[in-house]
Amino acid sequence: MTYEETINFLFSSLPLYHKTGSAAYKPGLQNIEALDNLCSNPHNRYLTIHVAGSNGKGSVSHTLASVLQSSGLKTGLYTSPHLKDFRERIRVDGEMIPEERVVAFTERLMDKVKDLSPSFFEWTTEMAFDYFAEAGVDIAVIETGLGGRLDSTNIITPILSVITNISLEHTALLGDTVEKIAFEKAGIIKPCVPVVIGESDGSVREVFANRAKEVNAPIAFADSENPVLSSEHLDNGRWRLNTVLFGNIEYELGGSYQLKNAVTILKAIEVLKNIGIAIDRHSVADGFLNVTSRTGLRGRWETVCNNPKTVCDTGHNVGGIKYVAEQLKNEQYNTLHIVFGMVNDKDTDGVLSLLPSDARYYFTQPSIPRALPSGRIMEMGLAHGLRGNRYASVKEAYEAARNAFMPGDMIYVGGSTFVVADLLEAFF
Repeated sequence: MTYEETINFLFSSLPLYHKTGSAAYKPGLQNIEALDNLCSNPHNRYLTIHVAGSNGKGSVSHTLASVLQSSGLKTGLYTSPHLKDFRERIRVDGEMIPEERVVAFTERLMDKVKDLSPSFFEWTTEMAFDYFAEAGVDIAVIETGLGGRLDSTNIITPILSVITNISLEHTALLGDTVEKIAFEKAGIIKPCVPVVIGESDGSVREVFANRAKEVNAPIAFADSENPVLSSEHLDNGRWRLNTVLFGNIEYELGGSYQLKNAVTILKAIEVLKNIGIAIDRHSVADGFLNVTSRTGLRGRWETVCNNPKTVCDTGHNVGGIKYVAEQLKNEQYNTLHIVFGMVNDKDTDGVLSLLPSDARYYFTQPSIPRALPSGRIMEMGLAHGLRGNRYASVKEAYEAARNAFMPGDMIYVGGSTFVVADLLEAFF
């Protein structure tokens, strides 16, 4: 098989969540355990860190990987979804899995797993586990897909679990309350394995505390044990953080929400140091400063163009868009142009209610079957006082925004990871 044939097989033959939604979601660990046995349980050959949460788990995972790489550890990183290239999901020291490794893994297993009918995510999870063992990584940062308890990644026993935060998401699959969703995320908390919780309060905190007590897992709440003494948003868009353990450091990821992620990451690093992972101040400072170049992270309040000034962000639910809206309030512009689209399983009304009514909107839809039609999101936007036109594709919407752009304006593109993916694919 060629690489192109392999990718076509993966995307056309395996149930893929971002295309078919809940029909592709296979809760339970039986399939991944069977796949893992076929590969001789590769995830047992290196240390792992497990990251779950409603928002921020991608930024947290990439930054932790950057710090670990800077510490001299050969580091695997498994995240999803990808923006442009399937291989973004599986990296070792920032380098994407080679095409020939994707082909070799697929050819080796495709005839052996026909009876299993694995999902796309189960298949790619095992591909990551297998490649990390083959590459001889010292440690791997593993991001969950949906939930945690029944997520394919949850066959690992990590040295640290991290749960960033909880908000209403994927309610049809994870539950219709934050407590139910927290219960699913808490499923990654393992016996005697320390866990760091980024943000939580009230009943959600209680869910995590009860699970940790049940399995005798040391638990730390980063927002209560704040490792950041003070913070300053710099003119270059970065954060300057005065930290308890590492002095002053700069964080390359400058979105307003990244301050909360930084608190989570710093607490996680503190726990890693306490259990014997050698991480010094230089590694932390270097890792925070060079996240994107070291790990390939994109789409987190990313300025993709200065003329016209264009920023994109993968925030896609109420929890994520809340911080995007706050960030937009802090920007300077004459007219704000917003290219916006969503998928059909989100709280669209909740998201639209957070967006500024004085912007000019270009309602669109990402190029996936689960996309909310541009006409529908425009209708819903109008009900929230958001005015603009609809466009059949992100490419068309962004071109319209560019044509309307005047000096001093700003373009924001978001609403869905897949809107950002279409933007980057078409223009950047």
